[in-house]
Amino acid sequence: MIQLLGPDGTLRPDEDAPLEVTPELCRDLLRDMVLARRFDEEAHALQRQGELGLWLMALGQEAAQVGSMRALDPRDYVFPSYREQAAARCRGIGPAELMAQWRGVTHSGWDPARYRFHIYSLVLGTQALHATGYAVGVRLDGADEVVLTYFGDGASSQGDVNEALNWAAVANAPIVFFCQNNQWAISTSTSRQMAAPLHRRAVGFGLESYHVDGNDVLAVHAVTARAAESVRAGGPPVLIEAMTYRMAGHSTSDDPRRYRSDAEVEAWRHRDPIARLELLVRTRGWADDAYFAALAAESDAVAAETRAACLSMPDPVVGEMFAHVLNEETELVRYQREWMEAYHSTLL
Repeated sequence: MIQLLGPDGTLRPDEDAPLEVTPELCRDLLRDMVLARRFDEEAHALQRQGELGLWLMALGQEAAQVGSMRALDPRDYVFPSYREQAAARCRGIGPAELMAQWRGVTHSGWDPARYRFHIYSLVLGTQALHATGYAVGVRLDGADEVVLTYFGDGASSQGDVNEALNWAAVANAPIVFFCQNNQWAISTSTSRQMAAPLHRRAVGFGLESYHVDGNDVLAVHAVTARAAESVRAGGPPVLIEAMTYRMAGHSTSDDPRRYRSDAEVEAWRHRDPIARLELLVRTRGWADDAYFAALAAESDAVAAETRAACLSMPDPVVGEMFAHVLNEETELVRYQREWMEAYHSTLL
């Protein structure tokens, strides 16, 4: 497994993932991760207070998302799953846009064409096929862009993802498949999902593959940059398996204490991606107290902005969820809409 920065903050150069590690790069990546986590925590709190219907945290997966996104070119197109808020923030997508869907006021909160970042896909693994189809179009157009799609270890067991891997390899599509292996597919551990690691399975489809420490933002950045460069130059599709950990539940409707131990979570806390990069920056003297004070203040501002953005959104209108089911409302849909509206009115 490729690792450049250990949990103890020690740099370990790896010839398979060369990277010029500069103070500026480390400060920028640290800032991205800290602000992403603060946004995530505030959105989670808002859900617990009844302001959002659901929230899926990326707690612990910031390095996998920030490191990979910052290695891409702005013209590259990204297909996320449903917890890529750290990645989305790297593309400039704001708090209101990220929360609108979870408040129930829209089907998607942002314009994917503007950010070159597709809308969230809640059907497990379907975004891998969407991304592959788009990437085939890129190849046919002769465009100079790379497609990257995120999915988890659980989605890798879905037919859609395996079909996408095969199709991409056969079509030589310019795509990078990025698996955030966070150890748990809701309550199913990776040991019960697969008998061979995903990065080894990818080779059987005809893809190049990398196995990287997903909690090491520098290694993720280096590997993704190398993969994107290879694909952009006409090489085969690439799969990156980033080993990370979901420190929160699968979603706010999940209780992870029912299927994993506190000792396991605590062991992964010692591999926290933010803590290890901060340790490197402090040890090397690459940032002073003023930098960290400014970062803390910016983090507080992100939290305030997130709360204000959420509370300024209107309450969802229950009947609107039926408006786009069919082109013309049928009797059955009308009955369901009216029943739901009547039921909801009793709760107000």
